[in-house]
Amino acid sequence: MNNYVKIFDTTLRDGEQSPGATMTSAEKLEVARSLARLGVDIIEAGFPAASPDDLEAVRRIAIEVGNPPKGDPDARVPTIAGLARATKGDIDKAWQAVQEAQSPRIHLFLATSEIHMKYKLNMDREQVLDRIAEMVAYASSKCPDVEFSPEDAGRSDPDFLYLALEQAIKAGATTLNIPDTVGYTTPDEFGGMIASIIKNVKGVENVTISVHTHDDLGLATANSLAGIQAGARQAEVTINGIGERAGNTSLEEVVMTLKTRYPVFQLETGVDTTQISRISKLVSNYTGIVIQPNKAIVGANAFAHEAGIHQDGMLKHNQTYEIMRPEDVGVNQSRLVLGKHSGRHALRARLAEMGHALDETDLDKAFARFKDLADRKKIITDLDLEALIADEFYRPRDIFALDGLQVACGTMGLPTATIRLRGPDGKIHTHAAIGTGPVDATYKAIDAIVKTPAILLEFNIHAITEGIDALGEVTVRVQAQNKGAQRTMDAQKEVAYTRVYGGHGADSDIIVASAKAYLAALNKLIVAQMEGDSPSHTDVGVMLVG
Repeated sequence: MNNYVKIFDTTLRDGEQSPGATMTSAEKLEVARSLARLGVDIIEAGFPAASPDDLEAVRRIAIEVGNPPKGDPDARVPTIAGLARATKGDIDKAWQAVQEAQSPRIHLFLATSEIHMKYKLNMDREQVLDRIAEMVAYASSKCPDVEFSPEDAGRSDPDFLYLALEQAIKAGATTLNIPDTVGYTTPDEFGGMIASIIKNVKGVENVTISVHTHDDLGLATANSLAGIQAGARQAEVTINGIGERAGNTSLEEVVMTLKTRYPVFQLETGVDTTQISRISKLVSNYTGIVIQPNKAIVGANAFAHEAGIHQDGMLKHNQTYEIMRPEDVGVNQSRLVLGKHSGRHALRARLAEMGHALDETDLDKAFARFKDLADRKKIITDLDLEALIADEFYRPRDIFALDGLQVACGTMGLPTATIRLRGPDGKIHTHAAIGTGPVDATYKAIDAIVKTPAILLEFNIHAITEGIDALGEVTVRVQAQNKGAQRTMDAQKEVAYTRVYGGHGADSDIIVASAKAYLAALNKLIVAQMEGDSPSHTDVGVMLVG
């Protein structure tokens, strides 16, 4: 019952299970680096058994983010965790992925609710208890830090849940995570469940109790906080609350509640809250999931005031209608004295302050983009630089790359776009198309060259900064058109492939940004098709805790 709450971030695992939120390995690595700068205690970097690519992404994060930088051996680094089902094969792959981290963790799970045991596992209670004991012991033989989750704990029989947790403790678990997998419980119920576990489970005083809640009824944050008040000292969260179905508990909501209402909770975290806004934007860009304007803490309207009474109060004293300062979560949009006369050293220094350590080659690329932007935009902000870096270095593999775009539109004549793409063979492909508007014409021209059937599900556009010369940002989500149906051997049911891919683009020309975003999403789709239809995070999501 100490006063420190560990923050376990699962954006790269549970968060990536959101349809369309799949990130490239380079994007995952950058998010992991940002999470480390944010100060989270544990990063669940992925589900290594899902695919060879996911295993390699987790391993790379374990090496590059889970170890101190050279020359600073005492630097604080997060624990790197990999998820595993309660099977030796999954545990072996999780250990293979995380073992090179300074502080590795294996997180394994097995369902304990009657409905899951009967219909999903086809196991009885004794079999489940035996499996927990065997697999936790096996994981503990490889890794000294093992977390166990009884999936669907919120709907499990309490007495059986206690037995399952006791088995995990005896077998070597160091953390017991209690998931409300389907967002079913209320705060009173969930808090009571945590209190009962602490009271009734033998050996619980030797482990950390964790909470993992979902937002199906809009109660995820409230449930997590109730569990923390009852004695849990680890919270499993995601940036922006992304995750399966309605999402997970939001990191920013839990952390800022503990900070803002410290007199009530008297609990602390190691999170540098001034980094919250920046990483929120980063995750939104990479996943293509736009943050709703009225989202708590990080939404565009979180610190906006329109009503006259509110504005009057704010002018007199900001605490009349703001319980947090925007600066506490990094919403200050600091102005830079960087422009077209600035040099490489000034840019390097500012990017380093923002957490981007570029080598000489990458700095040259960034500087060229920066100069081009500075010629068109008088005032450059941190958000402009974040968008520039993301667009230059963290795009998906360029199967097709934008080489040129010209658009004609207006009230006279038909909107026409001429697109020039560099293909995977290095050759230049050009096509012109007519559409209902400039974006439609551009996308039709791209489709004619790429020839990858896709459905545009979402298209979002907004300005990153203020002013008529603002950098424009576009996020899109596309879905591969059904390539046919796969018949199962038993039920002979047709299973449609409905994977969703997100893309992000930024440019001072919004049509160019739109083209970049669409190409980014199509490139992800093409890569997935080239590598085969191995299960994605979304495909295996029904098997995963949370």
